[in-house]
Amino acid sequence: MDIVLRAAAAYVFIIFLMRVVGRRELSSMEPSDIILLVVIGDLVQNGVTQSDYSITGIVLAAGTIGLLATSTAFLTYRSRRIRSVVEGEPVILVQNGETIERNLKNERLTLDELMEQARLQQIESLDKIKWAVLETSGSISFIEQK
Repeated sequence: MDIVLRAAAAYVFIIFLMRVVGRRELSSMEPSDIILLVVIGDLVQNGVTQSDYSITGIVLAAGTIGLLATSTAFLTYRSRRIRSVVEGEPVILVQNGETIERNLKNERLTLDELMEQARLQQIESLDKIKWAVLETSGSISFIEQK
């Protein structure tokens, strides 16, 4: 039972930590983001199993994390309030060609990163953007002005 409680606490902590760290697509992660994920995985494993390498310990820890992940997915599907807590809300970064500096700063994005994403979608200037939205997945959606 101790492993199950530690696994549940670790899962809640990881969800919290990922919300604090911020949104990034896996493909656009910086080396420091990847290192953070690897280290968290190792530290959580040590904290959850406390050197219990038995098959029962592994099944309990993995089963608890799997059950919590499935439950979280179901709850975020069913409840808008829980979804906004776990996944966050989309954030507007550009409106009518003007950057919203406060939102860029809150999301720890630079203008260069925003422009890089715009160029990847064949948009050469912010003046041509009606909306740029940082989605909950970490991707940036652009809607051009007509």
